Amino acid sequence: MQNYKKIFLAAAATLAFSAGAAAETLKMGIEAAYPPFNNKDASGNVVGFDKEIGDALCAKMKVDCTVVTSDWDGIIPALNAKKFDFLISSMSITDERKQAVDFTDPYYSNKLQFIAPKDKEFKTDKTSLQGKVIGAQRATLAGTWMEDNMPDVEVKLYDTQENAYLDLTSGRLDGILADKYVNYEWLKSDAGRSYEFKGDPVEESDKIGIAVRKGDTLRAKLNLALKEIVEDGTYKKINDKYFPFSIY
Repeated sequence: MQNYKKIFLAAAATLAFSAGAAAETLKMGIEAAYPPFNNKDASGNVVGFDKEIGDALCAKMKVDCTVVTSDWDGIIPALNAKKFDFLISSMSITDERKQAVDFTDPYYSNKLQFIAPKDKEFKTDKTSLQGKVIGAQRATLAGTWMEDNMPDVEVKLYDTQENAYLDLTSGRLDGILADKYVNYEWLKSDAGRSYEFKGDPVEESDKIGIAVRKGDTLRAKLNLALKEIVEDGTYKKINDKYFPFSIY
């Protein structure tokens, strides 16, 4: 009888542990079209800075995490529709977005800067940009900045940053405004070597956060995990893999 009791208790404990483990599996939402922060490798696996930071946070929280990809335009609605639990995809913290989601503390800081062909004069003031066509990704801080600050400049918005780069190299754009570190990565590529940064950054206070649904207690857990990976050097190790300078 005693042995049966032990077996029963062991089985109950196993079931309880399994149920708890299942409850601790989280899904992180990522666009997967924004290198070096998030994209897919040759095998179709999601890789990049965002993914590695997300994995490190999950390890600190002692949860299993899987990736769910989403088009950028619908990524906040997808979060609120519970297609994933948190969104770590290089999203700028803005007042408008705060109405729809809650953000963690910033996990990196961003700047906006123009790029254009090396062999062409390209001044970044309003007067000089009139008559030019500037590309930016739709529903990003860069696109919003152009619309707010350069109303007389023609702006073409793209569903992905990669498509904006394709139009730049095809001659359909005079320049692009985008996150400095995304441009930095592209300028190192074969396609980007004929282009360069133009002017100073036009925005230097952009903070990037992880989004969760309004009121979700996961925000506090992510903030604690972020603090821990910064303090123990995990963040720096990931940062140094992608950039020769700190973006925190």
